[in-house]
Amino acid sequence: MSFDDLSRDQIQALLDEQTAAYRHLQNSGLKLDLTRGKPSPEQLELSNELLSLPGPDFKDASGVDTRNYGGLNGLLELREIFAPIMQVPVDQVVAGDNASLAMMHDNLVFALFHGTPDSEQPWGTEEAVKFVCPVPGYDRHFALLEEYGIEMVPVPLSEDGPDVEAVREAVKDPQVKGMWLVPTYGNPTGSVVSEAVAAELASLETAAPDFRIFWDNAYAVHHLSEEQTKTADILGLCVAAGHPNRPVIFASTSKITFAGSGVCFLGSSTANIQWYLRHLSKRTIGPDKVNQLRHARYLQTTEGVHALMDRHRAILAPKFDAVVRILRDRLGAYGVASWTEPKGGYFVSLDVLDGTASRVIELTREAGVAMTPAGAAFPYGDDPRDRNIRIAPSYPSPEELEVAIDVLATSVLIAAAEQALAS
Repeated sequence: MSFDDLSRDQIQALLDEQTAAYRHLQNSGLKLDLTRGKPSPEQLELSNELLSLPGPDFKDASGVDTRNYGGLNGLLELREIFAPIMQVPVDQVVAGDNASLAMMHDNLVFALFHGTPDSEQPWGTEEAVKFVCPVPGYDRHFALLEEYGIEMVPVPLSEDGPDVEAVREAVKDPQVKGMWLVPTYGNPTGSVVSEAVAAELASLETAAPDFRIFWDNAYAVHHLSEEQTKTADILGLCVAAGHPNRPVIFASTSKITFAGSGVCFLGSSTANIQWYLRHLSKRTIGPDKVNQLRHARYLQTTEGVHALMDRHRAILAPKFDAVVRILRDRLGAYGVASWTEPKGGYFVSLDVLDGTASRVIELTREAGVAMTPAGAAFPYGDDPRDRNIRIAPSYPSPEELEVAIDVLATSVLIAAAEQALAS
């Protein structure tokens, strides 16, 4: 019973029915927020033990007092826990403060002002700087580029990663200095960069000798089932391809422990790490090592990270299941939308009929459900087909989430019916 099979009268009847349901929801006084992938209070409580750590002993494993200055590259015992997750040698990992976004910002700004170890001149002195941006993608990546006037070159993203041929064509331009990638459970589609695609990206011949892959491994351990997808070893692949300085790998505990009080990580080649620390030393004398120490004592091992994430999964997986179930039940018969069913990460990506996403978001907002603006997953907030919507199921309670997705599904049907009747 797709829209193509319905007569005009049937579509009008559907619109009337859904509008009545929408008015009822609108009058319920809803105030729900699905805008960002925030951990729920229940998830944050999993790590409350951190609040009693590190205890009276403030010295790290080497005997250094973490309350004092220094230690620019972060605590060794914490880097040893996360190096295997990042697939980077521990001496090529830096542990920082709470936001990997800050490390991304610094890498970008340092390159603009100083150039990278492979640059002939600072990026900022180039006539233009461009980044390849797989779409749909992460809006904060795009906002960072826009902040510094870096031109974005969108390329299509599929289930196994970006369109390699489109990337290959883009990097023929010497002004293209890098690209963004969320390799595992991408934001917002849940895509996973395959080993084959990662190998091709590692071996690309680029016009810019200082081309970088900003590999944002934000969701490497954020599985939604017992199947644990392995992230491609981008550093190893780039080393094998003769481009050891190409990957710059980011990670954090933001959705593992406390989102606002976690630890971030940077991994790359020895040359890149030395370059980063040299410039970082002008900005800070060292990270919050007390926070790093309490994380090391709480997590203890890499296996401890995975065990904690199993507890996160028990909270998150039913929410994702509910989103998919409601979308399937409410929209599946009409052929007006498609959606991802991710195996991990923090988002479901919903595609509605071309030209209706902005109207859907308007309707949800007017019914009391805040969602990320339509087009947010595209450079400059411009989805050329006006169809993509990002759903963030993590923060609301299960009951609130079901109501929110019901509002969303109702809004999708109203927008689709309005468009059909207007044509």
